[in-house]
Amino acid sequence: MPKITAIKVQRRNTERVSIFLDGEFAFGLTRVLAGFLQIGQILGEEKIAALQAEDEMEMAYLRAINFLSYRPRSSAEIRKNLRKYEVPELCIEPTIERLEKNGFLNDADFARSWVENRNTFRPRGGRALRVELRQKGLSDELIQTTLDEMVNEEELVYSAGIKKAKKLVKQNLEWQDFRKKLAAFLARRGFNYGVISPILSQLWDEVQEKED
Repeated sequence: MPKITAIKVQRRNTERVSIFLDGEFAFGLTRVLAGFLQIGQILGEEKIAALQAEDEMEMAYLRAINFLSYRPRSSAEIRKNLRKYEVPELCIEPTIERLEKNGFLNDADFARSWVENRNTFRPRGGRALRVELRQKGLSDELIQTTLDEMVNEEELVYSAGIKKAKKLVKQNLEWQDFRKKLAAFLARRGFNYGVISPILSQLWDEVQEKED
């Protein structure tokens, strides 16, 4: 059976090593897995296959961790990214489970974080938030729970509307034009007319008073 004759760190990726069997390159491994190997060790076919399978799992996990390093992700986004890089299907669900177990992935936390960020920096209605969260691959049940917990449409429509109203009032618009433009803006933000309508005159009065 083949024997390990060299274990060399790869130049392009120092977190991986090349395994040489009987003087010839055989396969690459992450340094974590290679740490259990030593020169002179005999490797049978089953052991080699097991090492390569473990390496695929480890590489899938490291790719997912790197993807998460830029911003929080949903589990559906992780799956999509792994498939994009042709990670074997057998590696994907175990990778998701490992991320969840280690606290790197939680769809409920992701949903709350997404909505909280929107509420703070770019307020929008539940309808728009629902569309965004569905695009992230979250379940309707989780989306509804998050929206029920975190979205107060009356507060958010005011928060979104007052910023826009302050800009519109500088255009010296008449009430009807102000009303149409602000209503259209808030509708694009996902608020329904039942929430928009009562706030329009309030915002008009507030910005007019400040201008005076």
